[in-house]
Amino acid sequence: MLTPTAGRHAFLSLSCARGEWSRSPCRACSWCRRPCVFRWVVGQLAQAYAKEAAQAGLSCELLDAMEELPASLLIRIKGAGASAFARDRIGTVLWVGTSPFRPRHKRRNWFVGVAPALLPEQVPDLRDADIDFQAMRSSGPGGQHVNKTDSAVRATHRPTGLVATAQEQRSQHANRKLAKLKLAMMLEQRRVAAGEDMQREQWSVHQQLERGNAVRTYEGTRFKLKRVR
Repeated sequence: MLTPTAGRHAFLSLSCARGEWSRSPCRACSWCRRPCVFRWVVGQLAQAYAKEAAQAGLSCELLDAMEELPASLLIRIKGAGASAFARDRIGTVLWVGTSPFRPRHKRRNWFVGVAPALLPEQVPDLRDADIDFQAMRSSGPGGQHVNKTDSAVRATHRPTGLVATAQEQRSQHANRKLAKLKLAMMLEQRRVAAGEDMQREQWSVHQQLERGNAVRTYEGTRFKLKRVR
């Protein structure tokens, strides 16, 4: 069974599944590569979780968007009780509101799947021998320490060509672990999309959005929490 990372750390992936996207495609973007309601809803939910985490005395770190996973984000919860906080938010989340990108669209219900991020050891196709790690200089915000050292890491999975980068952590060792975690998520998403593991597909929140059984319901552009299952 997949569970959030034990202890004071928990990783969650927030994603609109391909099936959800195909029900109401955004013609203004190419598979969510530009801003659209699906990526916007996922981002707003991540911010809502960050506020709730702060109220619970926890920190919520938004890791960079997984470009290989349309409208997906990876967040990390840190602090005492992080696992319980994450566990209470796993499942289907409903946002009720009007798309800020398509205000005339009649649709009001938008669904996001929240799942515990897979650990690398839970993905059999991910082997260290198949990964090329490359150190690189961090770009963008990160503090003087990060910018002055080659602490960022690019991980390339040779069999598939998937590439993940990590620069959020201060040390190269920590970024190496984070890049591998991102690769694990990418590989699992590919497996589910290809239908190679039907049992995992049935479980996966990314592919199985239970519309009548949302664990949390938010409403309006301010993402006000209206209901908790």
